[in-house]
Order: sequence, then C-alpha cells, then structure tokens
Amino acid sequence: MAQYDVIIIGSGPGGYVCAIRCAQLGLKTAVVEGRETLGGTCLNVGCIPSKALLHASHQLHEAEHNFAKMGLKGKSPSVDWTQMLSYKQDVIDQNTKGIEFLFKKNKIDWLKGWGSILAAGQVKVGDDVHEAKHIIIASGSDSAAVPGADVTVDEKVVVTSTGALELSSIPKEMVVIGGGVIGLELGSVYARLGSAVTVVEYLDAITPGQDAEVAKQFQRLLQKQGLKFITGAAVSKVTTKGSKADVTYTLRKDESEHTLKADCVLVATGRKPHTEGLGLDALGVKLTGRGQIAVDDHYKTSVEGIYAIGDVIEGPMLAHKAEDEGMAIAEILAGQAGHVNYEVIPGVIYTHPEVASVGLTEEQLKSEGRAYKVGKFAFMGNGRAKANFAGDGFVKMLADKETDRILGCHVIGPMAGDLIHEVCVAMEFGAAAEDLARTCHAHPTYSEAMREAALACGDGAIHA
Repeated sequence: MAQYDVIIIGSGPGGYVCAIRCAQLGLKTAVVEGRETLGGTCLNVGCIPSKALLHASHQLHEAEHNFAKMGLKGKSPSVDWTQMLSYKQDVIDQNTKGIEFLFKKNKIDWLKGWGSILAAGQVKVGDDVHEAKHIIIASGSDSAAVPGADVTVDEKVVVTSTGALELSSIPKEMVVIGGGVIGLELGSVYARLGSAVTVVEYLDAITPGQDAEVAKQFQRLLQKQGLKFITGAAVSKVTTKGSKADVTYTLRKDESEHTLKADCVLVATGRKPHTEGLGLDALGVKLTGRGQIAVDDHYKTSVEGIYAIGDVIEGPMLAHKAEDEGMAIAEILAGQAGHVNYEVIPGVIYTHPEVASVGLTEEQLKSEGRAYKVGKFAFMGNGRAKANFAGDGFVKMLADKETDRILGCHVIGPMAGDLIHEVCVAMEFGAAAEDLARTCHAHPTYSEAMREAALACGDGAIHA
C-alpha cells in the first residue's frame, strides 16, 4: 500500500497544476487519471483542441475575405477536414505529452485508472488501495443535458462539445442549443468551414452574464459572419432519423412551436460537476443544491482530509480558476497562505473577434447602486486594428466615480483574451484608471485601445 502526502483525483488544469505545485513544495504526490493521456477535458476534448480548430478556421476566413485586399491573390484554399483533424490531434498530443514530461520531472506518480475514495486517506484505483494524508478531488465536469427536453446524445448526429471536435464530416446545417461560450466558439468554427449554423438560446440574449452592451455587439458581429440566432426559445425535443435531426422549440413570447432541420445538433447548455463513482455519498461529503461539492474557504469538504477544487465546486467553470485553486490548496497543505482573488478572474470567448471580461459589469454596478464612470474606446480608432482588418469592437472600462479605482473591463475585439490581463494586473494592485492611462503603451499595438479607454474615464481618449 503506497503512502503519499497528497493524492489528486483528476489530471485536468486544476489537478495537474496542483500536483506540480505540491511536488515543488516537497509533498509526495500522486494523480489518479483514467484517460490514456493526462490533461483532463481541457487538453483532450475541450480548450486546446477547440482553439486549434478556431485557429485553422480563422486562417481560412482570412484567406477568403482579406488576403486579396492585401494583394495576396490566388486560389482560395480548400478544406481537407481529415488533415485538419490530424493537426488538431497533433496539438493535443504535444500538450498531453508535455504534462507527462512535467510529472516525470517533478517525480509525480500517475496512478492509471479511475479512482474512488474508500475513506478519508484511502483511494482505490483498480484493485489497488493507496493511502494519503490529503485527498484532493479535481475531477472536473461533464456536458449538461438540455433542461426539460427530450434529447438523446449519440455523439454522431446529436453531439456534445466532445463529439463536435471529431465529426466525420463538416455538416451542411448545424443547430447549436445554447448561446454560451462553447456553443458560439464551435458554432463559429463550423460557420467558417461552410456550415449553416443556427443558435437557439433560451434567454433573450446570448452569453448570459456578459456585459449587455458587449453581448449585443457580439451577436451583431457573429450574424455578419453568417450565424443565425433564435433567442427566447425553449428546446423541447430532438428527434433523429438516420443522419438527420429535427429540433423542436417553443418561442417563449407567444408559445408558438417551431422545428429546425439539421445534419448535426450541438448540445451546449453548460456543464455539470463530475462526481459520479467517487463514493461521496457513502463518505458523507456534502453537496450544494446544484450538485457541487461544498467546501470552506480553504477548499475543505465536510469530511476531514478531503478537499475539492475546480469545476466540482462553486464558481465559474474555467481552467484558470481551477489552476489558481490548485496552487492555493497546495500552498495551504504545505503550511503557506494559499489564496485566490475571485474578484479578478478573467473570462474569454475565443471567437473572432474575441470577447474578454474581468470584474463587474455595468448591469451589476447599477443593481448595487454604486456610482461609477465608463470609459469606452472603439478599435476603429486604433491604427494597428485598422491595418489588420480588426477594427470591429471596443474596450469598455468601468471605474469608481469617486476613487477612480478600476472595477471591471469588457473587451470585444482583436486579441481581447490577451489584452484583458493588463487590467487584471491593475485590479490586483488596486490601480485607478488614471494609473493605466499614464502608463506608456507601445505604438502601434492593440493595447493602446486599453489605454484610450482608461483615458476616457478621465478627460477623454486621444483618438476618439
């Protein structure tokens, strides 16, 4: 029976980052993972492969729409779907093998198989039982079902994000159920590749929780790219016949029923914590009303010696949130003061243009009755963006009206997912909009738009 300081169940971003940090801090560490490769959903069937397809399809879009404008003329490239999937798999392999290398480098044991917790301090993997002072659950999440609907996923015609990443062919017509991050990213991939994509969203706007002004502009830009949207619609059932599907939905405004035909239906209605098979009920581990594992401020569950992080606990289901929690609990177990600032966790949608946000939205500030000011700057005023056919979108910065402290920032535009981090750093240090505005930014860069938005919180942007 092996003895460890820490056993982590799950090798996704939360689990593998936690393991590496534990090992760096001198803790004897093992990770339980039943997949053939490390990296969890993110590296195998989530974040990484979807970004590969987003990148490839964006290059196609550029070739079809912008190359000729720059004097790059010739026959538009054709799509070799088999080769594109091969490229995606190569990206996955490089990343998962990289995690395996890091495990060996840091002397982390990979316990291959699916794990269950027999008791505090005991994890069973296959026929073997392993002991540890601390057990950390980082088992991630699964695709959630469509609430109240008759939908059977076969991962061929009716697919989750997993099936959507390995379709046998590019569908002529795709229906996406859910207007959140996953649905819009994968929907935009197939729209660029030639699919007629229709997004059906239960709420009246896409990207729930996003700044309303950004969401409205985002939908408008995606419509220009060919995506169609049906909002305020509740899907009741999906029926399949051979390689075809019918999606039945009801418009909430008038209760009228409608049907869409598709070659592929992507179910993208969110994700749910993956806790099945861990033995939590028998252990008495308490769950929240939404099926998440309940933890305290130090990630302790209701059972001594068992902790949980990432998608299985409350908070946004984001890889980087799980990573931060993984580092925090590792430091706590090593006697340090691990901490996560949940007020400064960015969110990114990797479409084109990208959408990124951090902190509070304008709607949240209004609901709190907080006095604030808004600084906005359109990318059409940014020289680099105009040169690169990337002038759509804007930066919206929110600051406290009295103190000028940055409260949030919302970006729709080129490289938004990278640009948002200068605001994250600023907010982490409690910076004012003026601090960012007085920081020299290289010219010409997209980042100048961030400075201009900060300037707009004061006397006004220069290029607006």
